[in-house]
Amino acid sequence: MSKNKTIALLLILGAIGVMIPYSILTITFDYPDILREASGTILTKFHDGGAALILTWLAFALLGLPLLVAYSMIGHKLEDLQPSMRWVTTVGIISVVVQLIGLLRWVFVVPVLATDYITATDPASREAAIVGFKVIHQFGGVLLGEHLGQLFTIIWTVFTAAALQKEGIIPKWLAYWAYIASLIYLLAQAELLDTVIPRLPVIGIAGFLGSTLWLVWIILVGIRFLGQEEEHTETVDSIL
Repeated sequence: MSKNKTIALLLILGAIGVMIPYSILTITFDYPDILREASGTILTKFHDGGAALILTWLAFALLGLPLLVAYSMIGHKLEDLQPSMRWVTTVGIISVVVQLIGLLRWVFVVPVLATDYITATDPASREAAIVGFKVIHQFGGVLLGEHLGQLFTIIWTVFTAAALQKEGIIPKWLAYWAYIASLIYLLAQAELLDTVIPRLPVIGIAGFLGSTLWLVWIILVGIRFLGQEEEHTETVDSIL
C-alpha cells in the first residue's frame, strides 16, 4: 500500500473511530454535558454504567490512535519541503498523547473512585472519593485532555492545513474549513477557564461544533490523500 493511501486510511479510520464511542457516550453517559455536573452525580452515573461504560471509554481512547501514526506520516511527508513542520508534527503527536491520558483516567482511575463513593459507609469516605475525583478530573481532564489536548490539536491543524494547501494537497476552501473549525474549537477554551474563573462568558456549543467540524475536516483530508494517489505519485516518491 502506498504511503498516501496509508495516510488516508489512518485519517479516516481515526476520525470515525473517535466518532463512534463519542456518540455512544452522548447517549449512555450524557457526555460531554455531564462533565460540568456535581462530582457525586458523575460518580454515581458512572458506577451505574458498569463495565460497558468503562469499555466504551477505552474504545474512545484507543480508536483514535491511527491519528497518531497519520500525524507522524504527514509530518515526514512535509518536513523535507517545509522544515518548520517538524515542531508542528511534535505538537500534533503531543496532542494525541495528552488526550489519550485524559481519556484513560475514565478506564483506570474513575472506576475506583466511583466504587469508593458508592460503597462508602460514612460521609468522610464519600468526601475523600469526591476530592480524589475533583483532582484527577481537573488535572487529567481539564488541564491535559481538554486544554492542552485541544489547544495543541488546534495549533497542529492550522499549520498543517496551511502546509497542505501550499503543497497543493488540499484546496483553499478545505484549508479555510480548518481555520474556521479551529477558531470555533478555540472558543471552547473559555468553558475550561470557567471552571476556575466563575461567570466567565462561555459559548456552550463551541466545543461540540468545533470538534465535529474538525473530525469532518480530517475525513475530507483523508479523501484528498486518496485523490493524490495517481496525481502526485512522482512527487510523493521523491519526498518519501
